[in-house]
Amino acid sequence: MSSLIRAELYRMATIRSSWVSLALFGAVAAAAGVWDKSWWVLFAGIGAFGISVLTVTQHYQHRTIALLYVARPRRFQVLLAQVVTTMLVAEMLAVFSGLPVWFRWSHQTYTQTLFVIPVMAAFGAGLAATVRRSAWLLSGFGVWFVIVEGIAGGLKWPLPMTSYLNASRSDGLGGDAFALEIFVFWAVTSLAVAAVALRRDLTGD
Repeated sequence: MSSLIRAELYRMATIRSSWVSLALFGAVAAAAGVWDKSWWVLFAGIGAFGISVLTVTQHYQHRTIALLYVARPRRFQVLLAQVVTTMLVAEMLAVFSGLPVWFRWSHQTYTQTLFVIPVMAAFGAGLAATVRRSAWLLSGFGVWFVIVEGIAGGLKWPLPMTSYLNASRSDGLGGDAFALEIFVFWAVTSLAVAAVALRRDLTGD
């Protein structure tokens, strides 16, 4: 497991598209944190989701997943290593991009969001392992958040992004504990679906 995680971290550090994406997500989130703490929470979550999606789907896009499965036949172990990797990277990105929030706005919002970010990364990794195409997933996520959760639900329904925002909010109680439970449920569900989807053939990807 540790060797898989190290290999994933090395791949992210050496592939230009990976570190460019990290730099872009980090810069946008940090800029949002200078403007307002709530905007940082939103963009930190989007960044964690984007990082996890790109990290997992790059294997399918570059056709390296088949070689990886030949070397590591236990596919669930590979998925678990990818999930842990994305959680670590997304957390570190949030740590640094959220420094403006820490110094200018709210320590509590900063620390509570750092607590929820790994759940968002796991949620994104599970969806990525199921869908396997970053363009489909990222565009679908944007449409879902704006139309379904934003316009139709008014950010009140217990859906993934709404639950993330509520779990990260600073209300004097360390966020909404029930929203965090719901968000963990969404993450676990996405990973369970991904575990089943691992059995799919790779020829169509």
